[in-house]
Amino acid sequence: MRIVVSGGGTGGHIYPALALIREIKKQVKEAEFLYIGTEQGLESTLVKREEIPFKTVHITGFKRKISPENLKTVWRFISGVSKSKAILREFKADVVIGTGGYVCGPVVYAASKMGIPTIIHEQNSVPGLTNKFLSKYVDKVATCFEEAASFFPKEKVVLTGNPRASEVLNQDGIKGRLSVGLKLKDPCVLIVGGSRGARPINDAVIAALPSLGKKPYQVLYVTGEAHYESVKKEVALVGNPSNVIIKPFVHNMPEVLTNMDLTVARAGATTLSELTSLGIPSILIPSPYVTNNHQEKNAQSLTTNGAAKMLLEKELDGTKLVEEIDTIMLQKEVLHNMKAASKKLGMPDAAIRLYDVMKEVVNKRKQQK
Repeated sequence: MRIVVSGGGTGGHIYPALALIREIKKQVKEAEFLYIGTEQGLESTLVKREEIPFKTVHITGFKRKISPENLKTVWRFISGVSKSKAILREFKADVVIGTGGYVCGPVVYAASKMGIPTIIHEQNSVPGLTNKFLSKYVDKVATCFEEAASFFPKEKVVLTGNPRASEVLNQDGIKGRLSVGLKLKDPCVLIVGGSRGARPINDAVIAALPSLGKKPYQVLYVTGEAHYESVKKEVALVGNPSNVIIKPFVHNMPEVLTNMDLTVARAGATTLSELTSLGIPSILIPSPYVTNNHQEKNAQSLTTNGAAKMLLEKELDGTKLVEEIDTIMLQKEVLHNMKAASKKLGMPDAAIRLYDVMKEVVNKRKQQK
């Protein structure tokens, strides 16, 4: 089977794609892959690192306000469709899967017009413009949140979860804790603002350090590499409690995440899929700087189901952060109930589910022929 995967721009689109590819390789040894992205996007680095054949098309997104740039985007889309058709024809693709980002537009659209089976995967509770557009042309739409279904043709939607969720299972949590200097017996809270960190979260944690130092739990605080040096200077002024370990970045996050009791984080789709797969409760601080405010909608989904508490960035300060953490960590029944609710939402078999959807689409198209 010859499979084309396309997704780009952010890790939220790329990591699920790579997780799916790894799962299919386990299931179908002879499967061949081609990844189509952009040269400027993060995918050009991450995909090449995985030694997956990689081709590019040039595309940009539409401006939400009237702009001359949109005319250029239309032209780039038309050119991208033409180039995508040539790539797909040369590769002899059996199926095309889009995991989000502008690059999926011309690639998946071209495949649908060529009669190649197509699937898009939507990670968020509120889809972007590209997936809304493509949903009219693809065979199936795989989703991670039930709330996303209302944006797509009902008959095409399948709830699969995020393939990334499958990759955090069966990790060595003890090894993960020891690798970052955490004690094995004491409960632990992970505070992280994403791979690059988040200044408002860092400010709140620094203000909270004196109070956190008196707690019966330990804290792993990941600043993001871009903020680490400035955070260290500020921490030097207030003091670093012995139960708070500060790191710029954690390279083995799946291992470390496995043994956490509570996580304070943004509400990106990949993060939430990992947390629910492991049954970890969370305090979610949605980024207000994302399209359609989708992180707040993602967080609301978990909050409604009792798996998380949401703290808006505009309400965030050191005192409020500690209060929210204590409400969960110092009440065993609350912590237990939130863990159970998180686990109930998890879809650890998401990669297999999406692979099964792919097989169904391909087989159905073969039967129609």
